Amino acid sequence: MVLAAGLGTRMRPLTNDRPKALVEVGGKALIDHVLDRLAEAGVQRAVVNVHWFADRLEGHLAARERPSVIISDERDELLETGGGLKKAAPLLGRDPVFVANIDSVWSDRSTQPGGALAELSRLWDPDTMDAALLLARREGSIGFEGDGDFFLADDGRLTFRGDSLSAPFAYMGVHICRPDYVADGPEGPFSLSGFWRRSAAAGRLFGCVLDGDWMHVGDPQARDEAEARLAGSR
Repeated sequence: MVLAAGLGTRMRPLTNDRPKALVEVGGKALIDHVLDRLAEAGVQRAVVNVHWFADRLEGHLAARERPSVIISDERDELLETGGGLKKAAPLLGRDPVFVANIDSVWSDRSTQPGGALAELSRLWDPDTMDAALLLARREGSIGFEGDGDFFLADDGRLTFRGDSLSAPFAYMGVHICRPDYVADGPEGPFSLSGFWRRSAAAGRLFGCVLDGDWMHVGDPQARDEAEARLAGSR
């Protein structure tokens, strides 16, 4: 599941004539960065939700071969992360899915086939987990200015930062869950965050850390910084 329906208001003026998913970094659209990573990890079919400049995004995706793309149409109402996943659930089947934002670009130093996403897959255990999140270290990340989201225990369990001044890890935009994870969510727009907090309180929210550089491409400045980082790594 690729969450590509957002308005991209922080990315303006680059999103005045296109969805955020089609803003380019290093000569490649953001959504292609994500879909290429998913294909490398063995994903054969992806559901992509659309809203802002939906026709243009659909036209772009029609040219892709790997993974094949199914559209979840949110033209009538933008549903946020949780609502988008709930609407798309009938298209996703029953098996666990990656859920990916389109504003994350990363380098991957993992030596395992499929890289960080494959490592996240190996962590996933549906008997003990509701969701497994891919994390990034705050230090050295591009485009992330917060104080961190999570603490990570030795067994992989996550706890939210809470009242602490900072936490070492940030959510970097990809997680695994069941397609029906948010089935009891409200109708209409809602966020995944409340579900993660519920799972964390039950000891069922887990994570692992990216071995690489994370670029959160949320605005034009972060886009420029990400392009410079990518150019320097070539």
